[in-house]
Amino acid sequence: QVQLAESGGGLVQAGGSLRLSCAASGRTNKPHSRGWFRQVPGKEREFVAAISWSGDHIYYGDFVRGRFTISRDNAKSTVYLQMNSLEPEDTAVYSCAADDRNLGGSRMALSYDYWGQGTQVTVSS
Repeated sequence: QVQLAESGGGLVQAGGSLRLSCAASGRTNKPHSRGWFRQVPGKEREFVAAISWSGDHIYYGDFVRGRFTISRDNAKSTVYLQMNSLEPEDTAVYSCAADDRNLGGSRMALSYDYWGQGTQVTVSS
């Protein structure tokens, strides 16, 4: 089993940056892919970014427009999401996820087996 814990969320002004981290514990040596999703009340969960175990497959949601970068450090069992040029529309709860089969970085939430509790990101005007 794998447990995930996000950190790094907070309040930031429009145009600012945040770096989210998600540390994994448990059986983390098994190859697995990681993803980031976000959600606001009344809207469906939205894909943000995904990365395969080796880092050779990386995907971003259409809204990212080059502003975000996903990376991972397998030695630390941690995935990161560097977010720059943040906009008020980016306000959401950001959750990290991990699959159990290293599917290569899926855009679909149903592909993931483990989820963190999420971290709030609020971007003010």
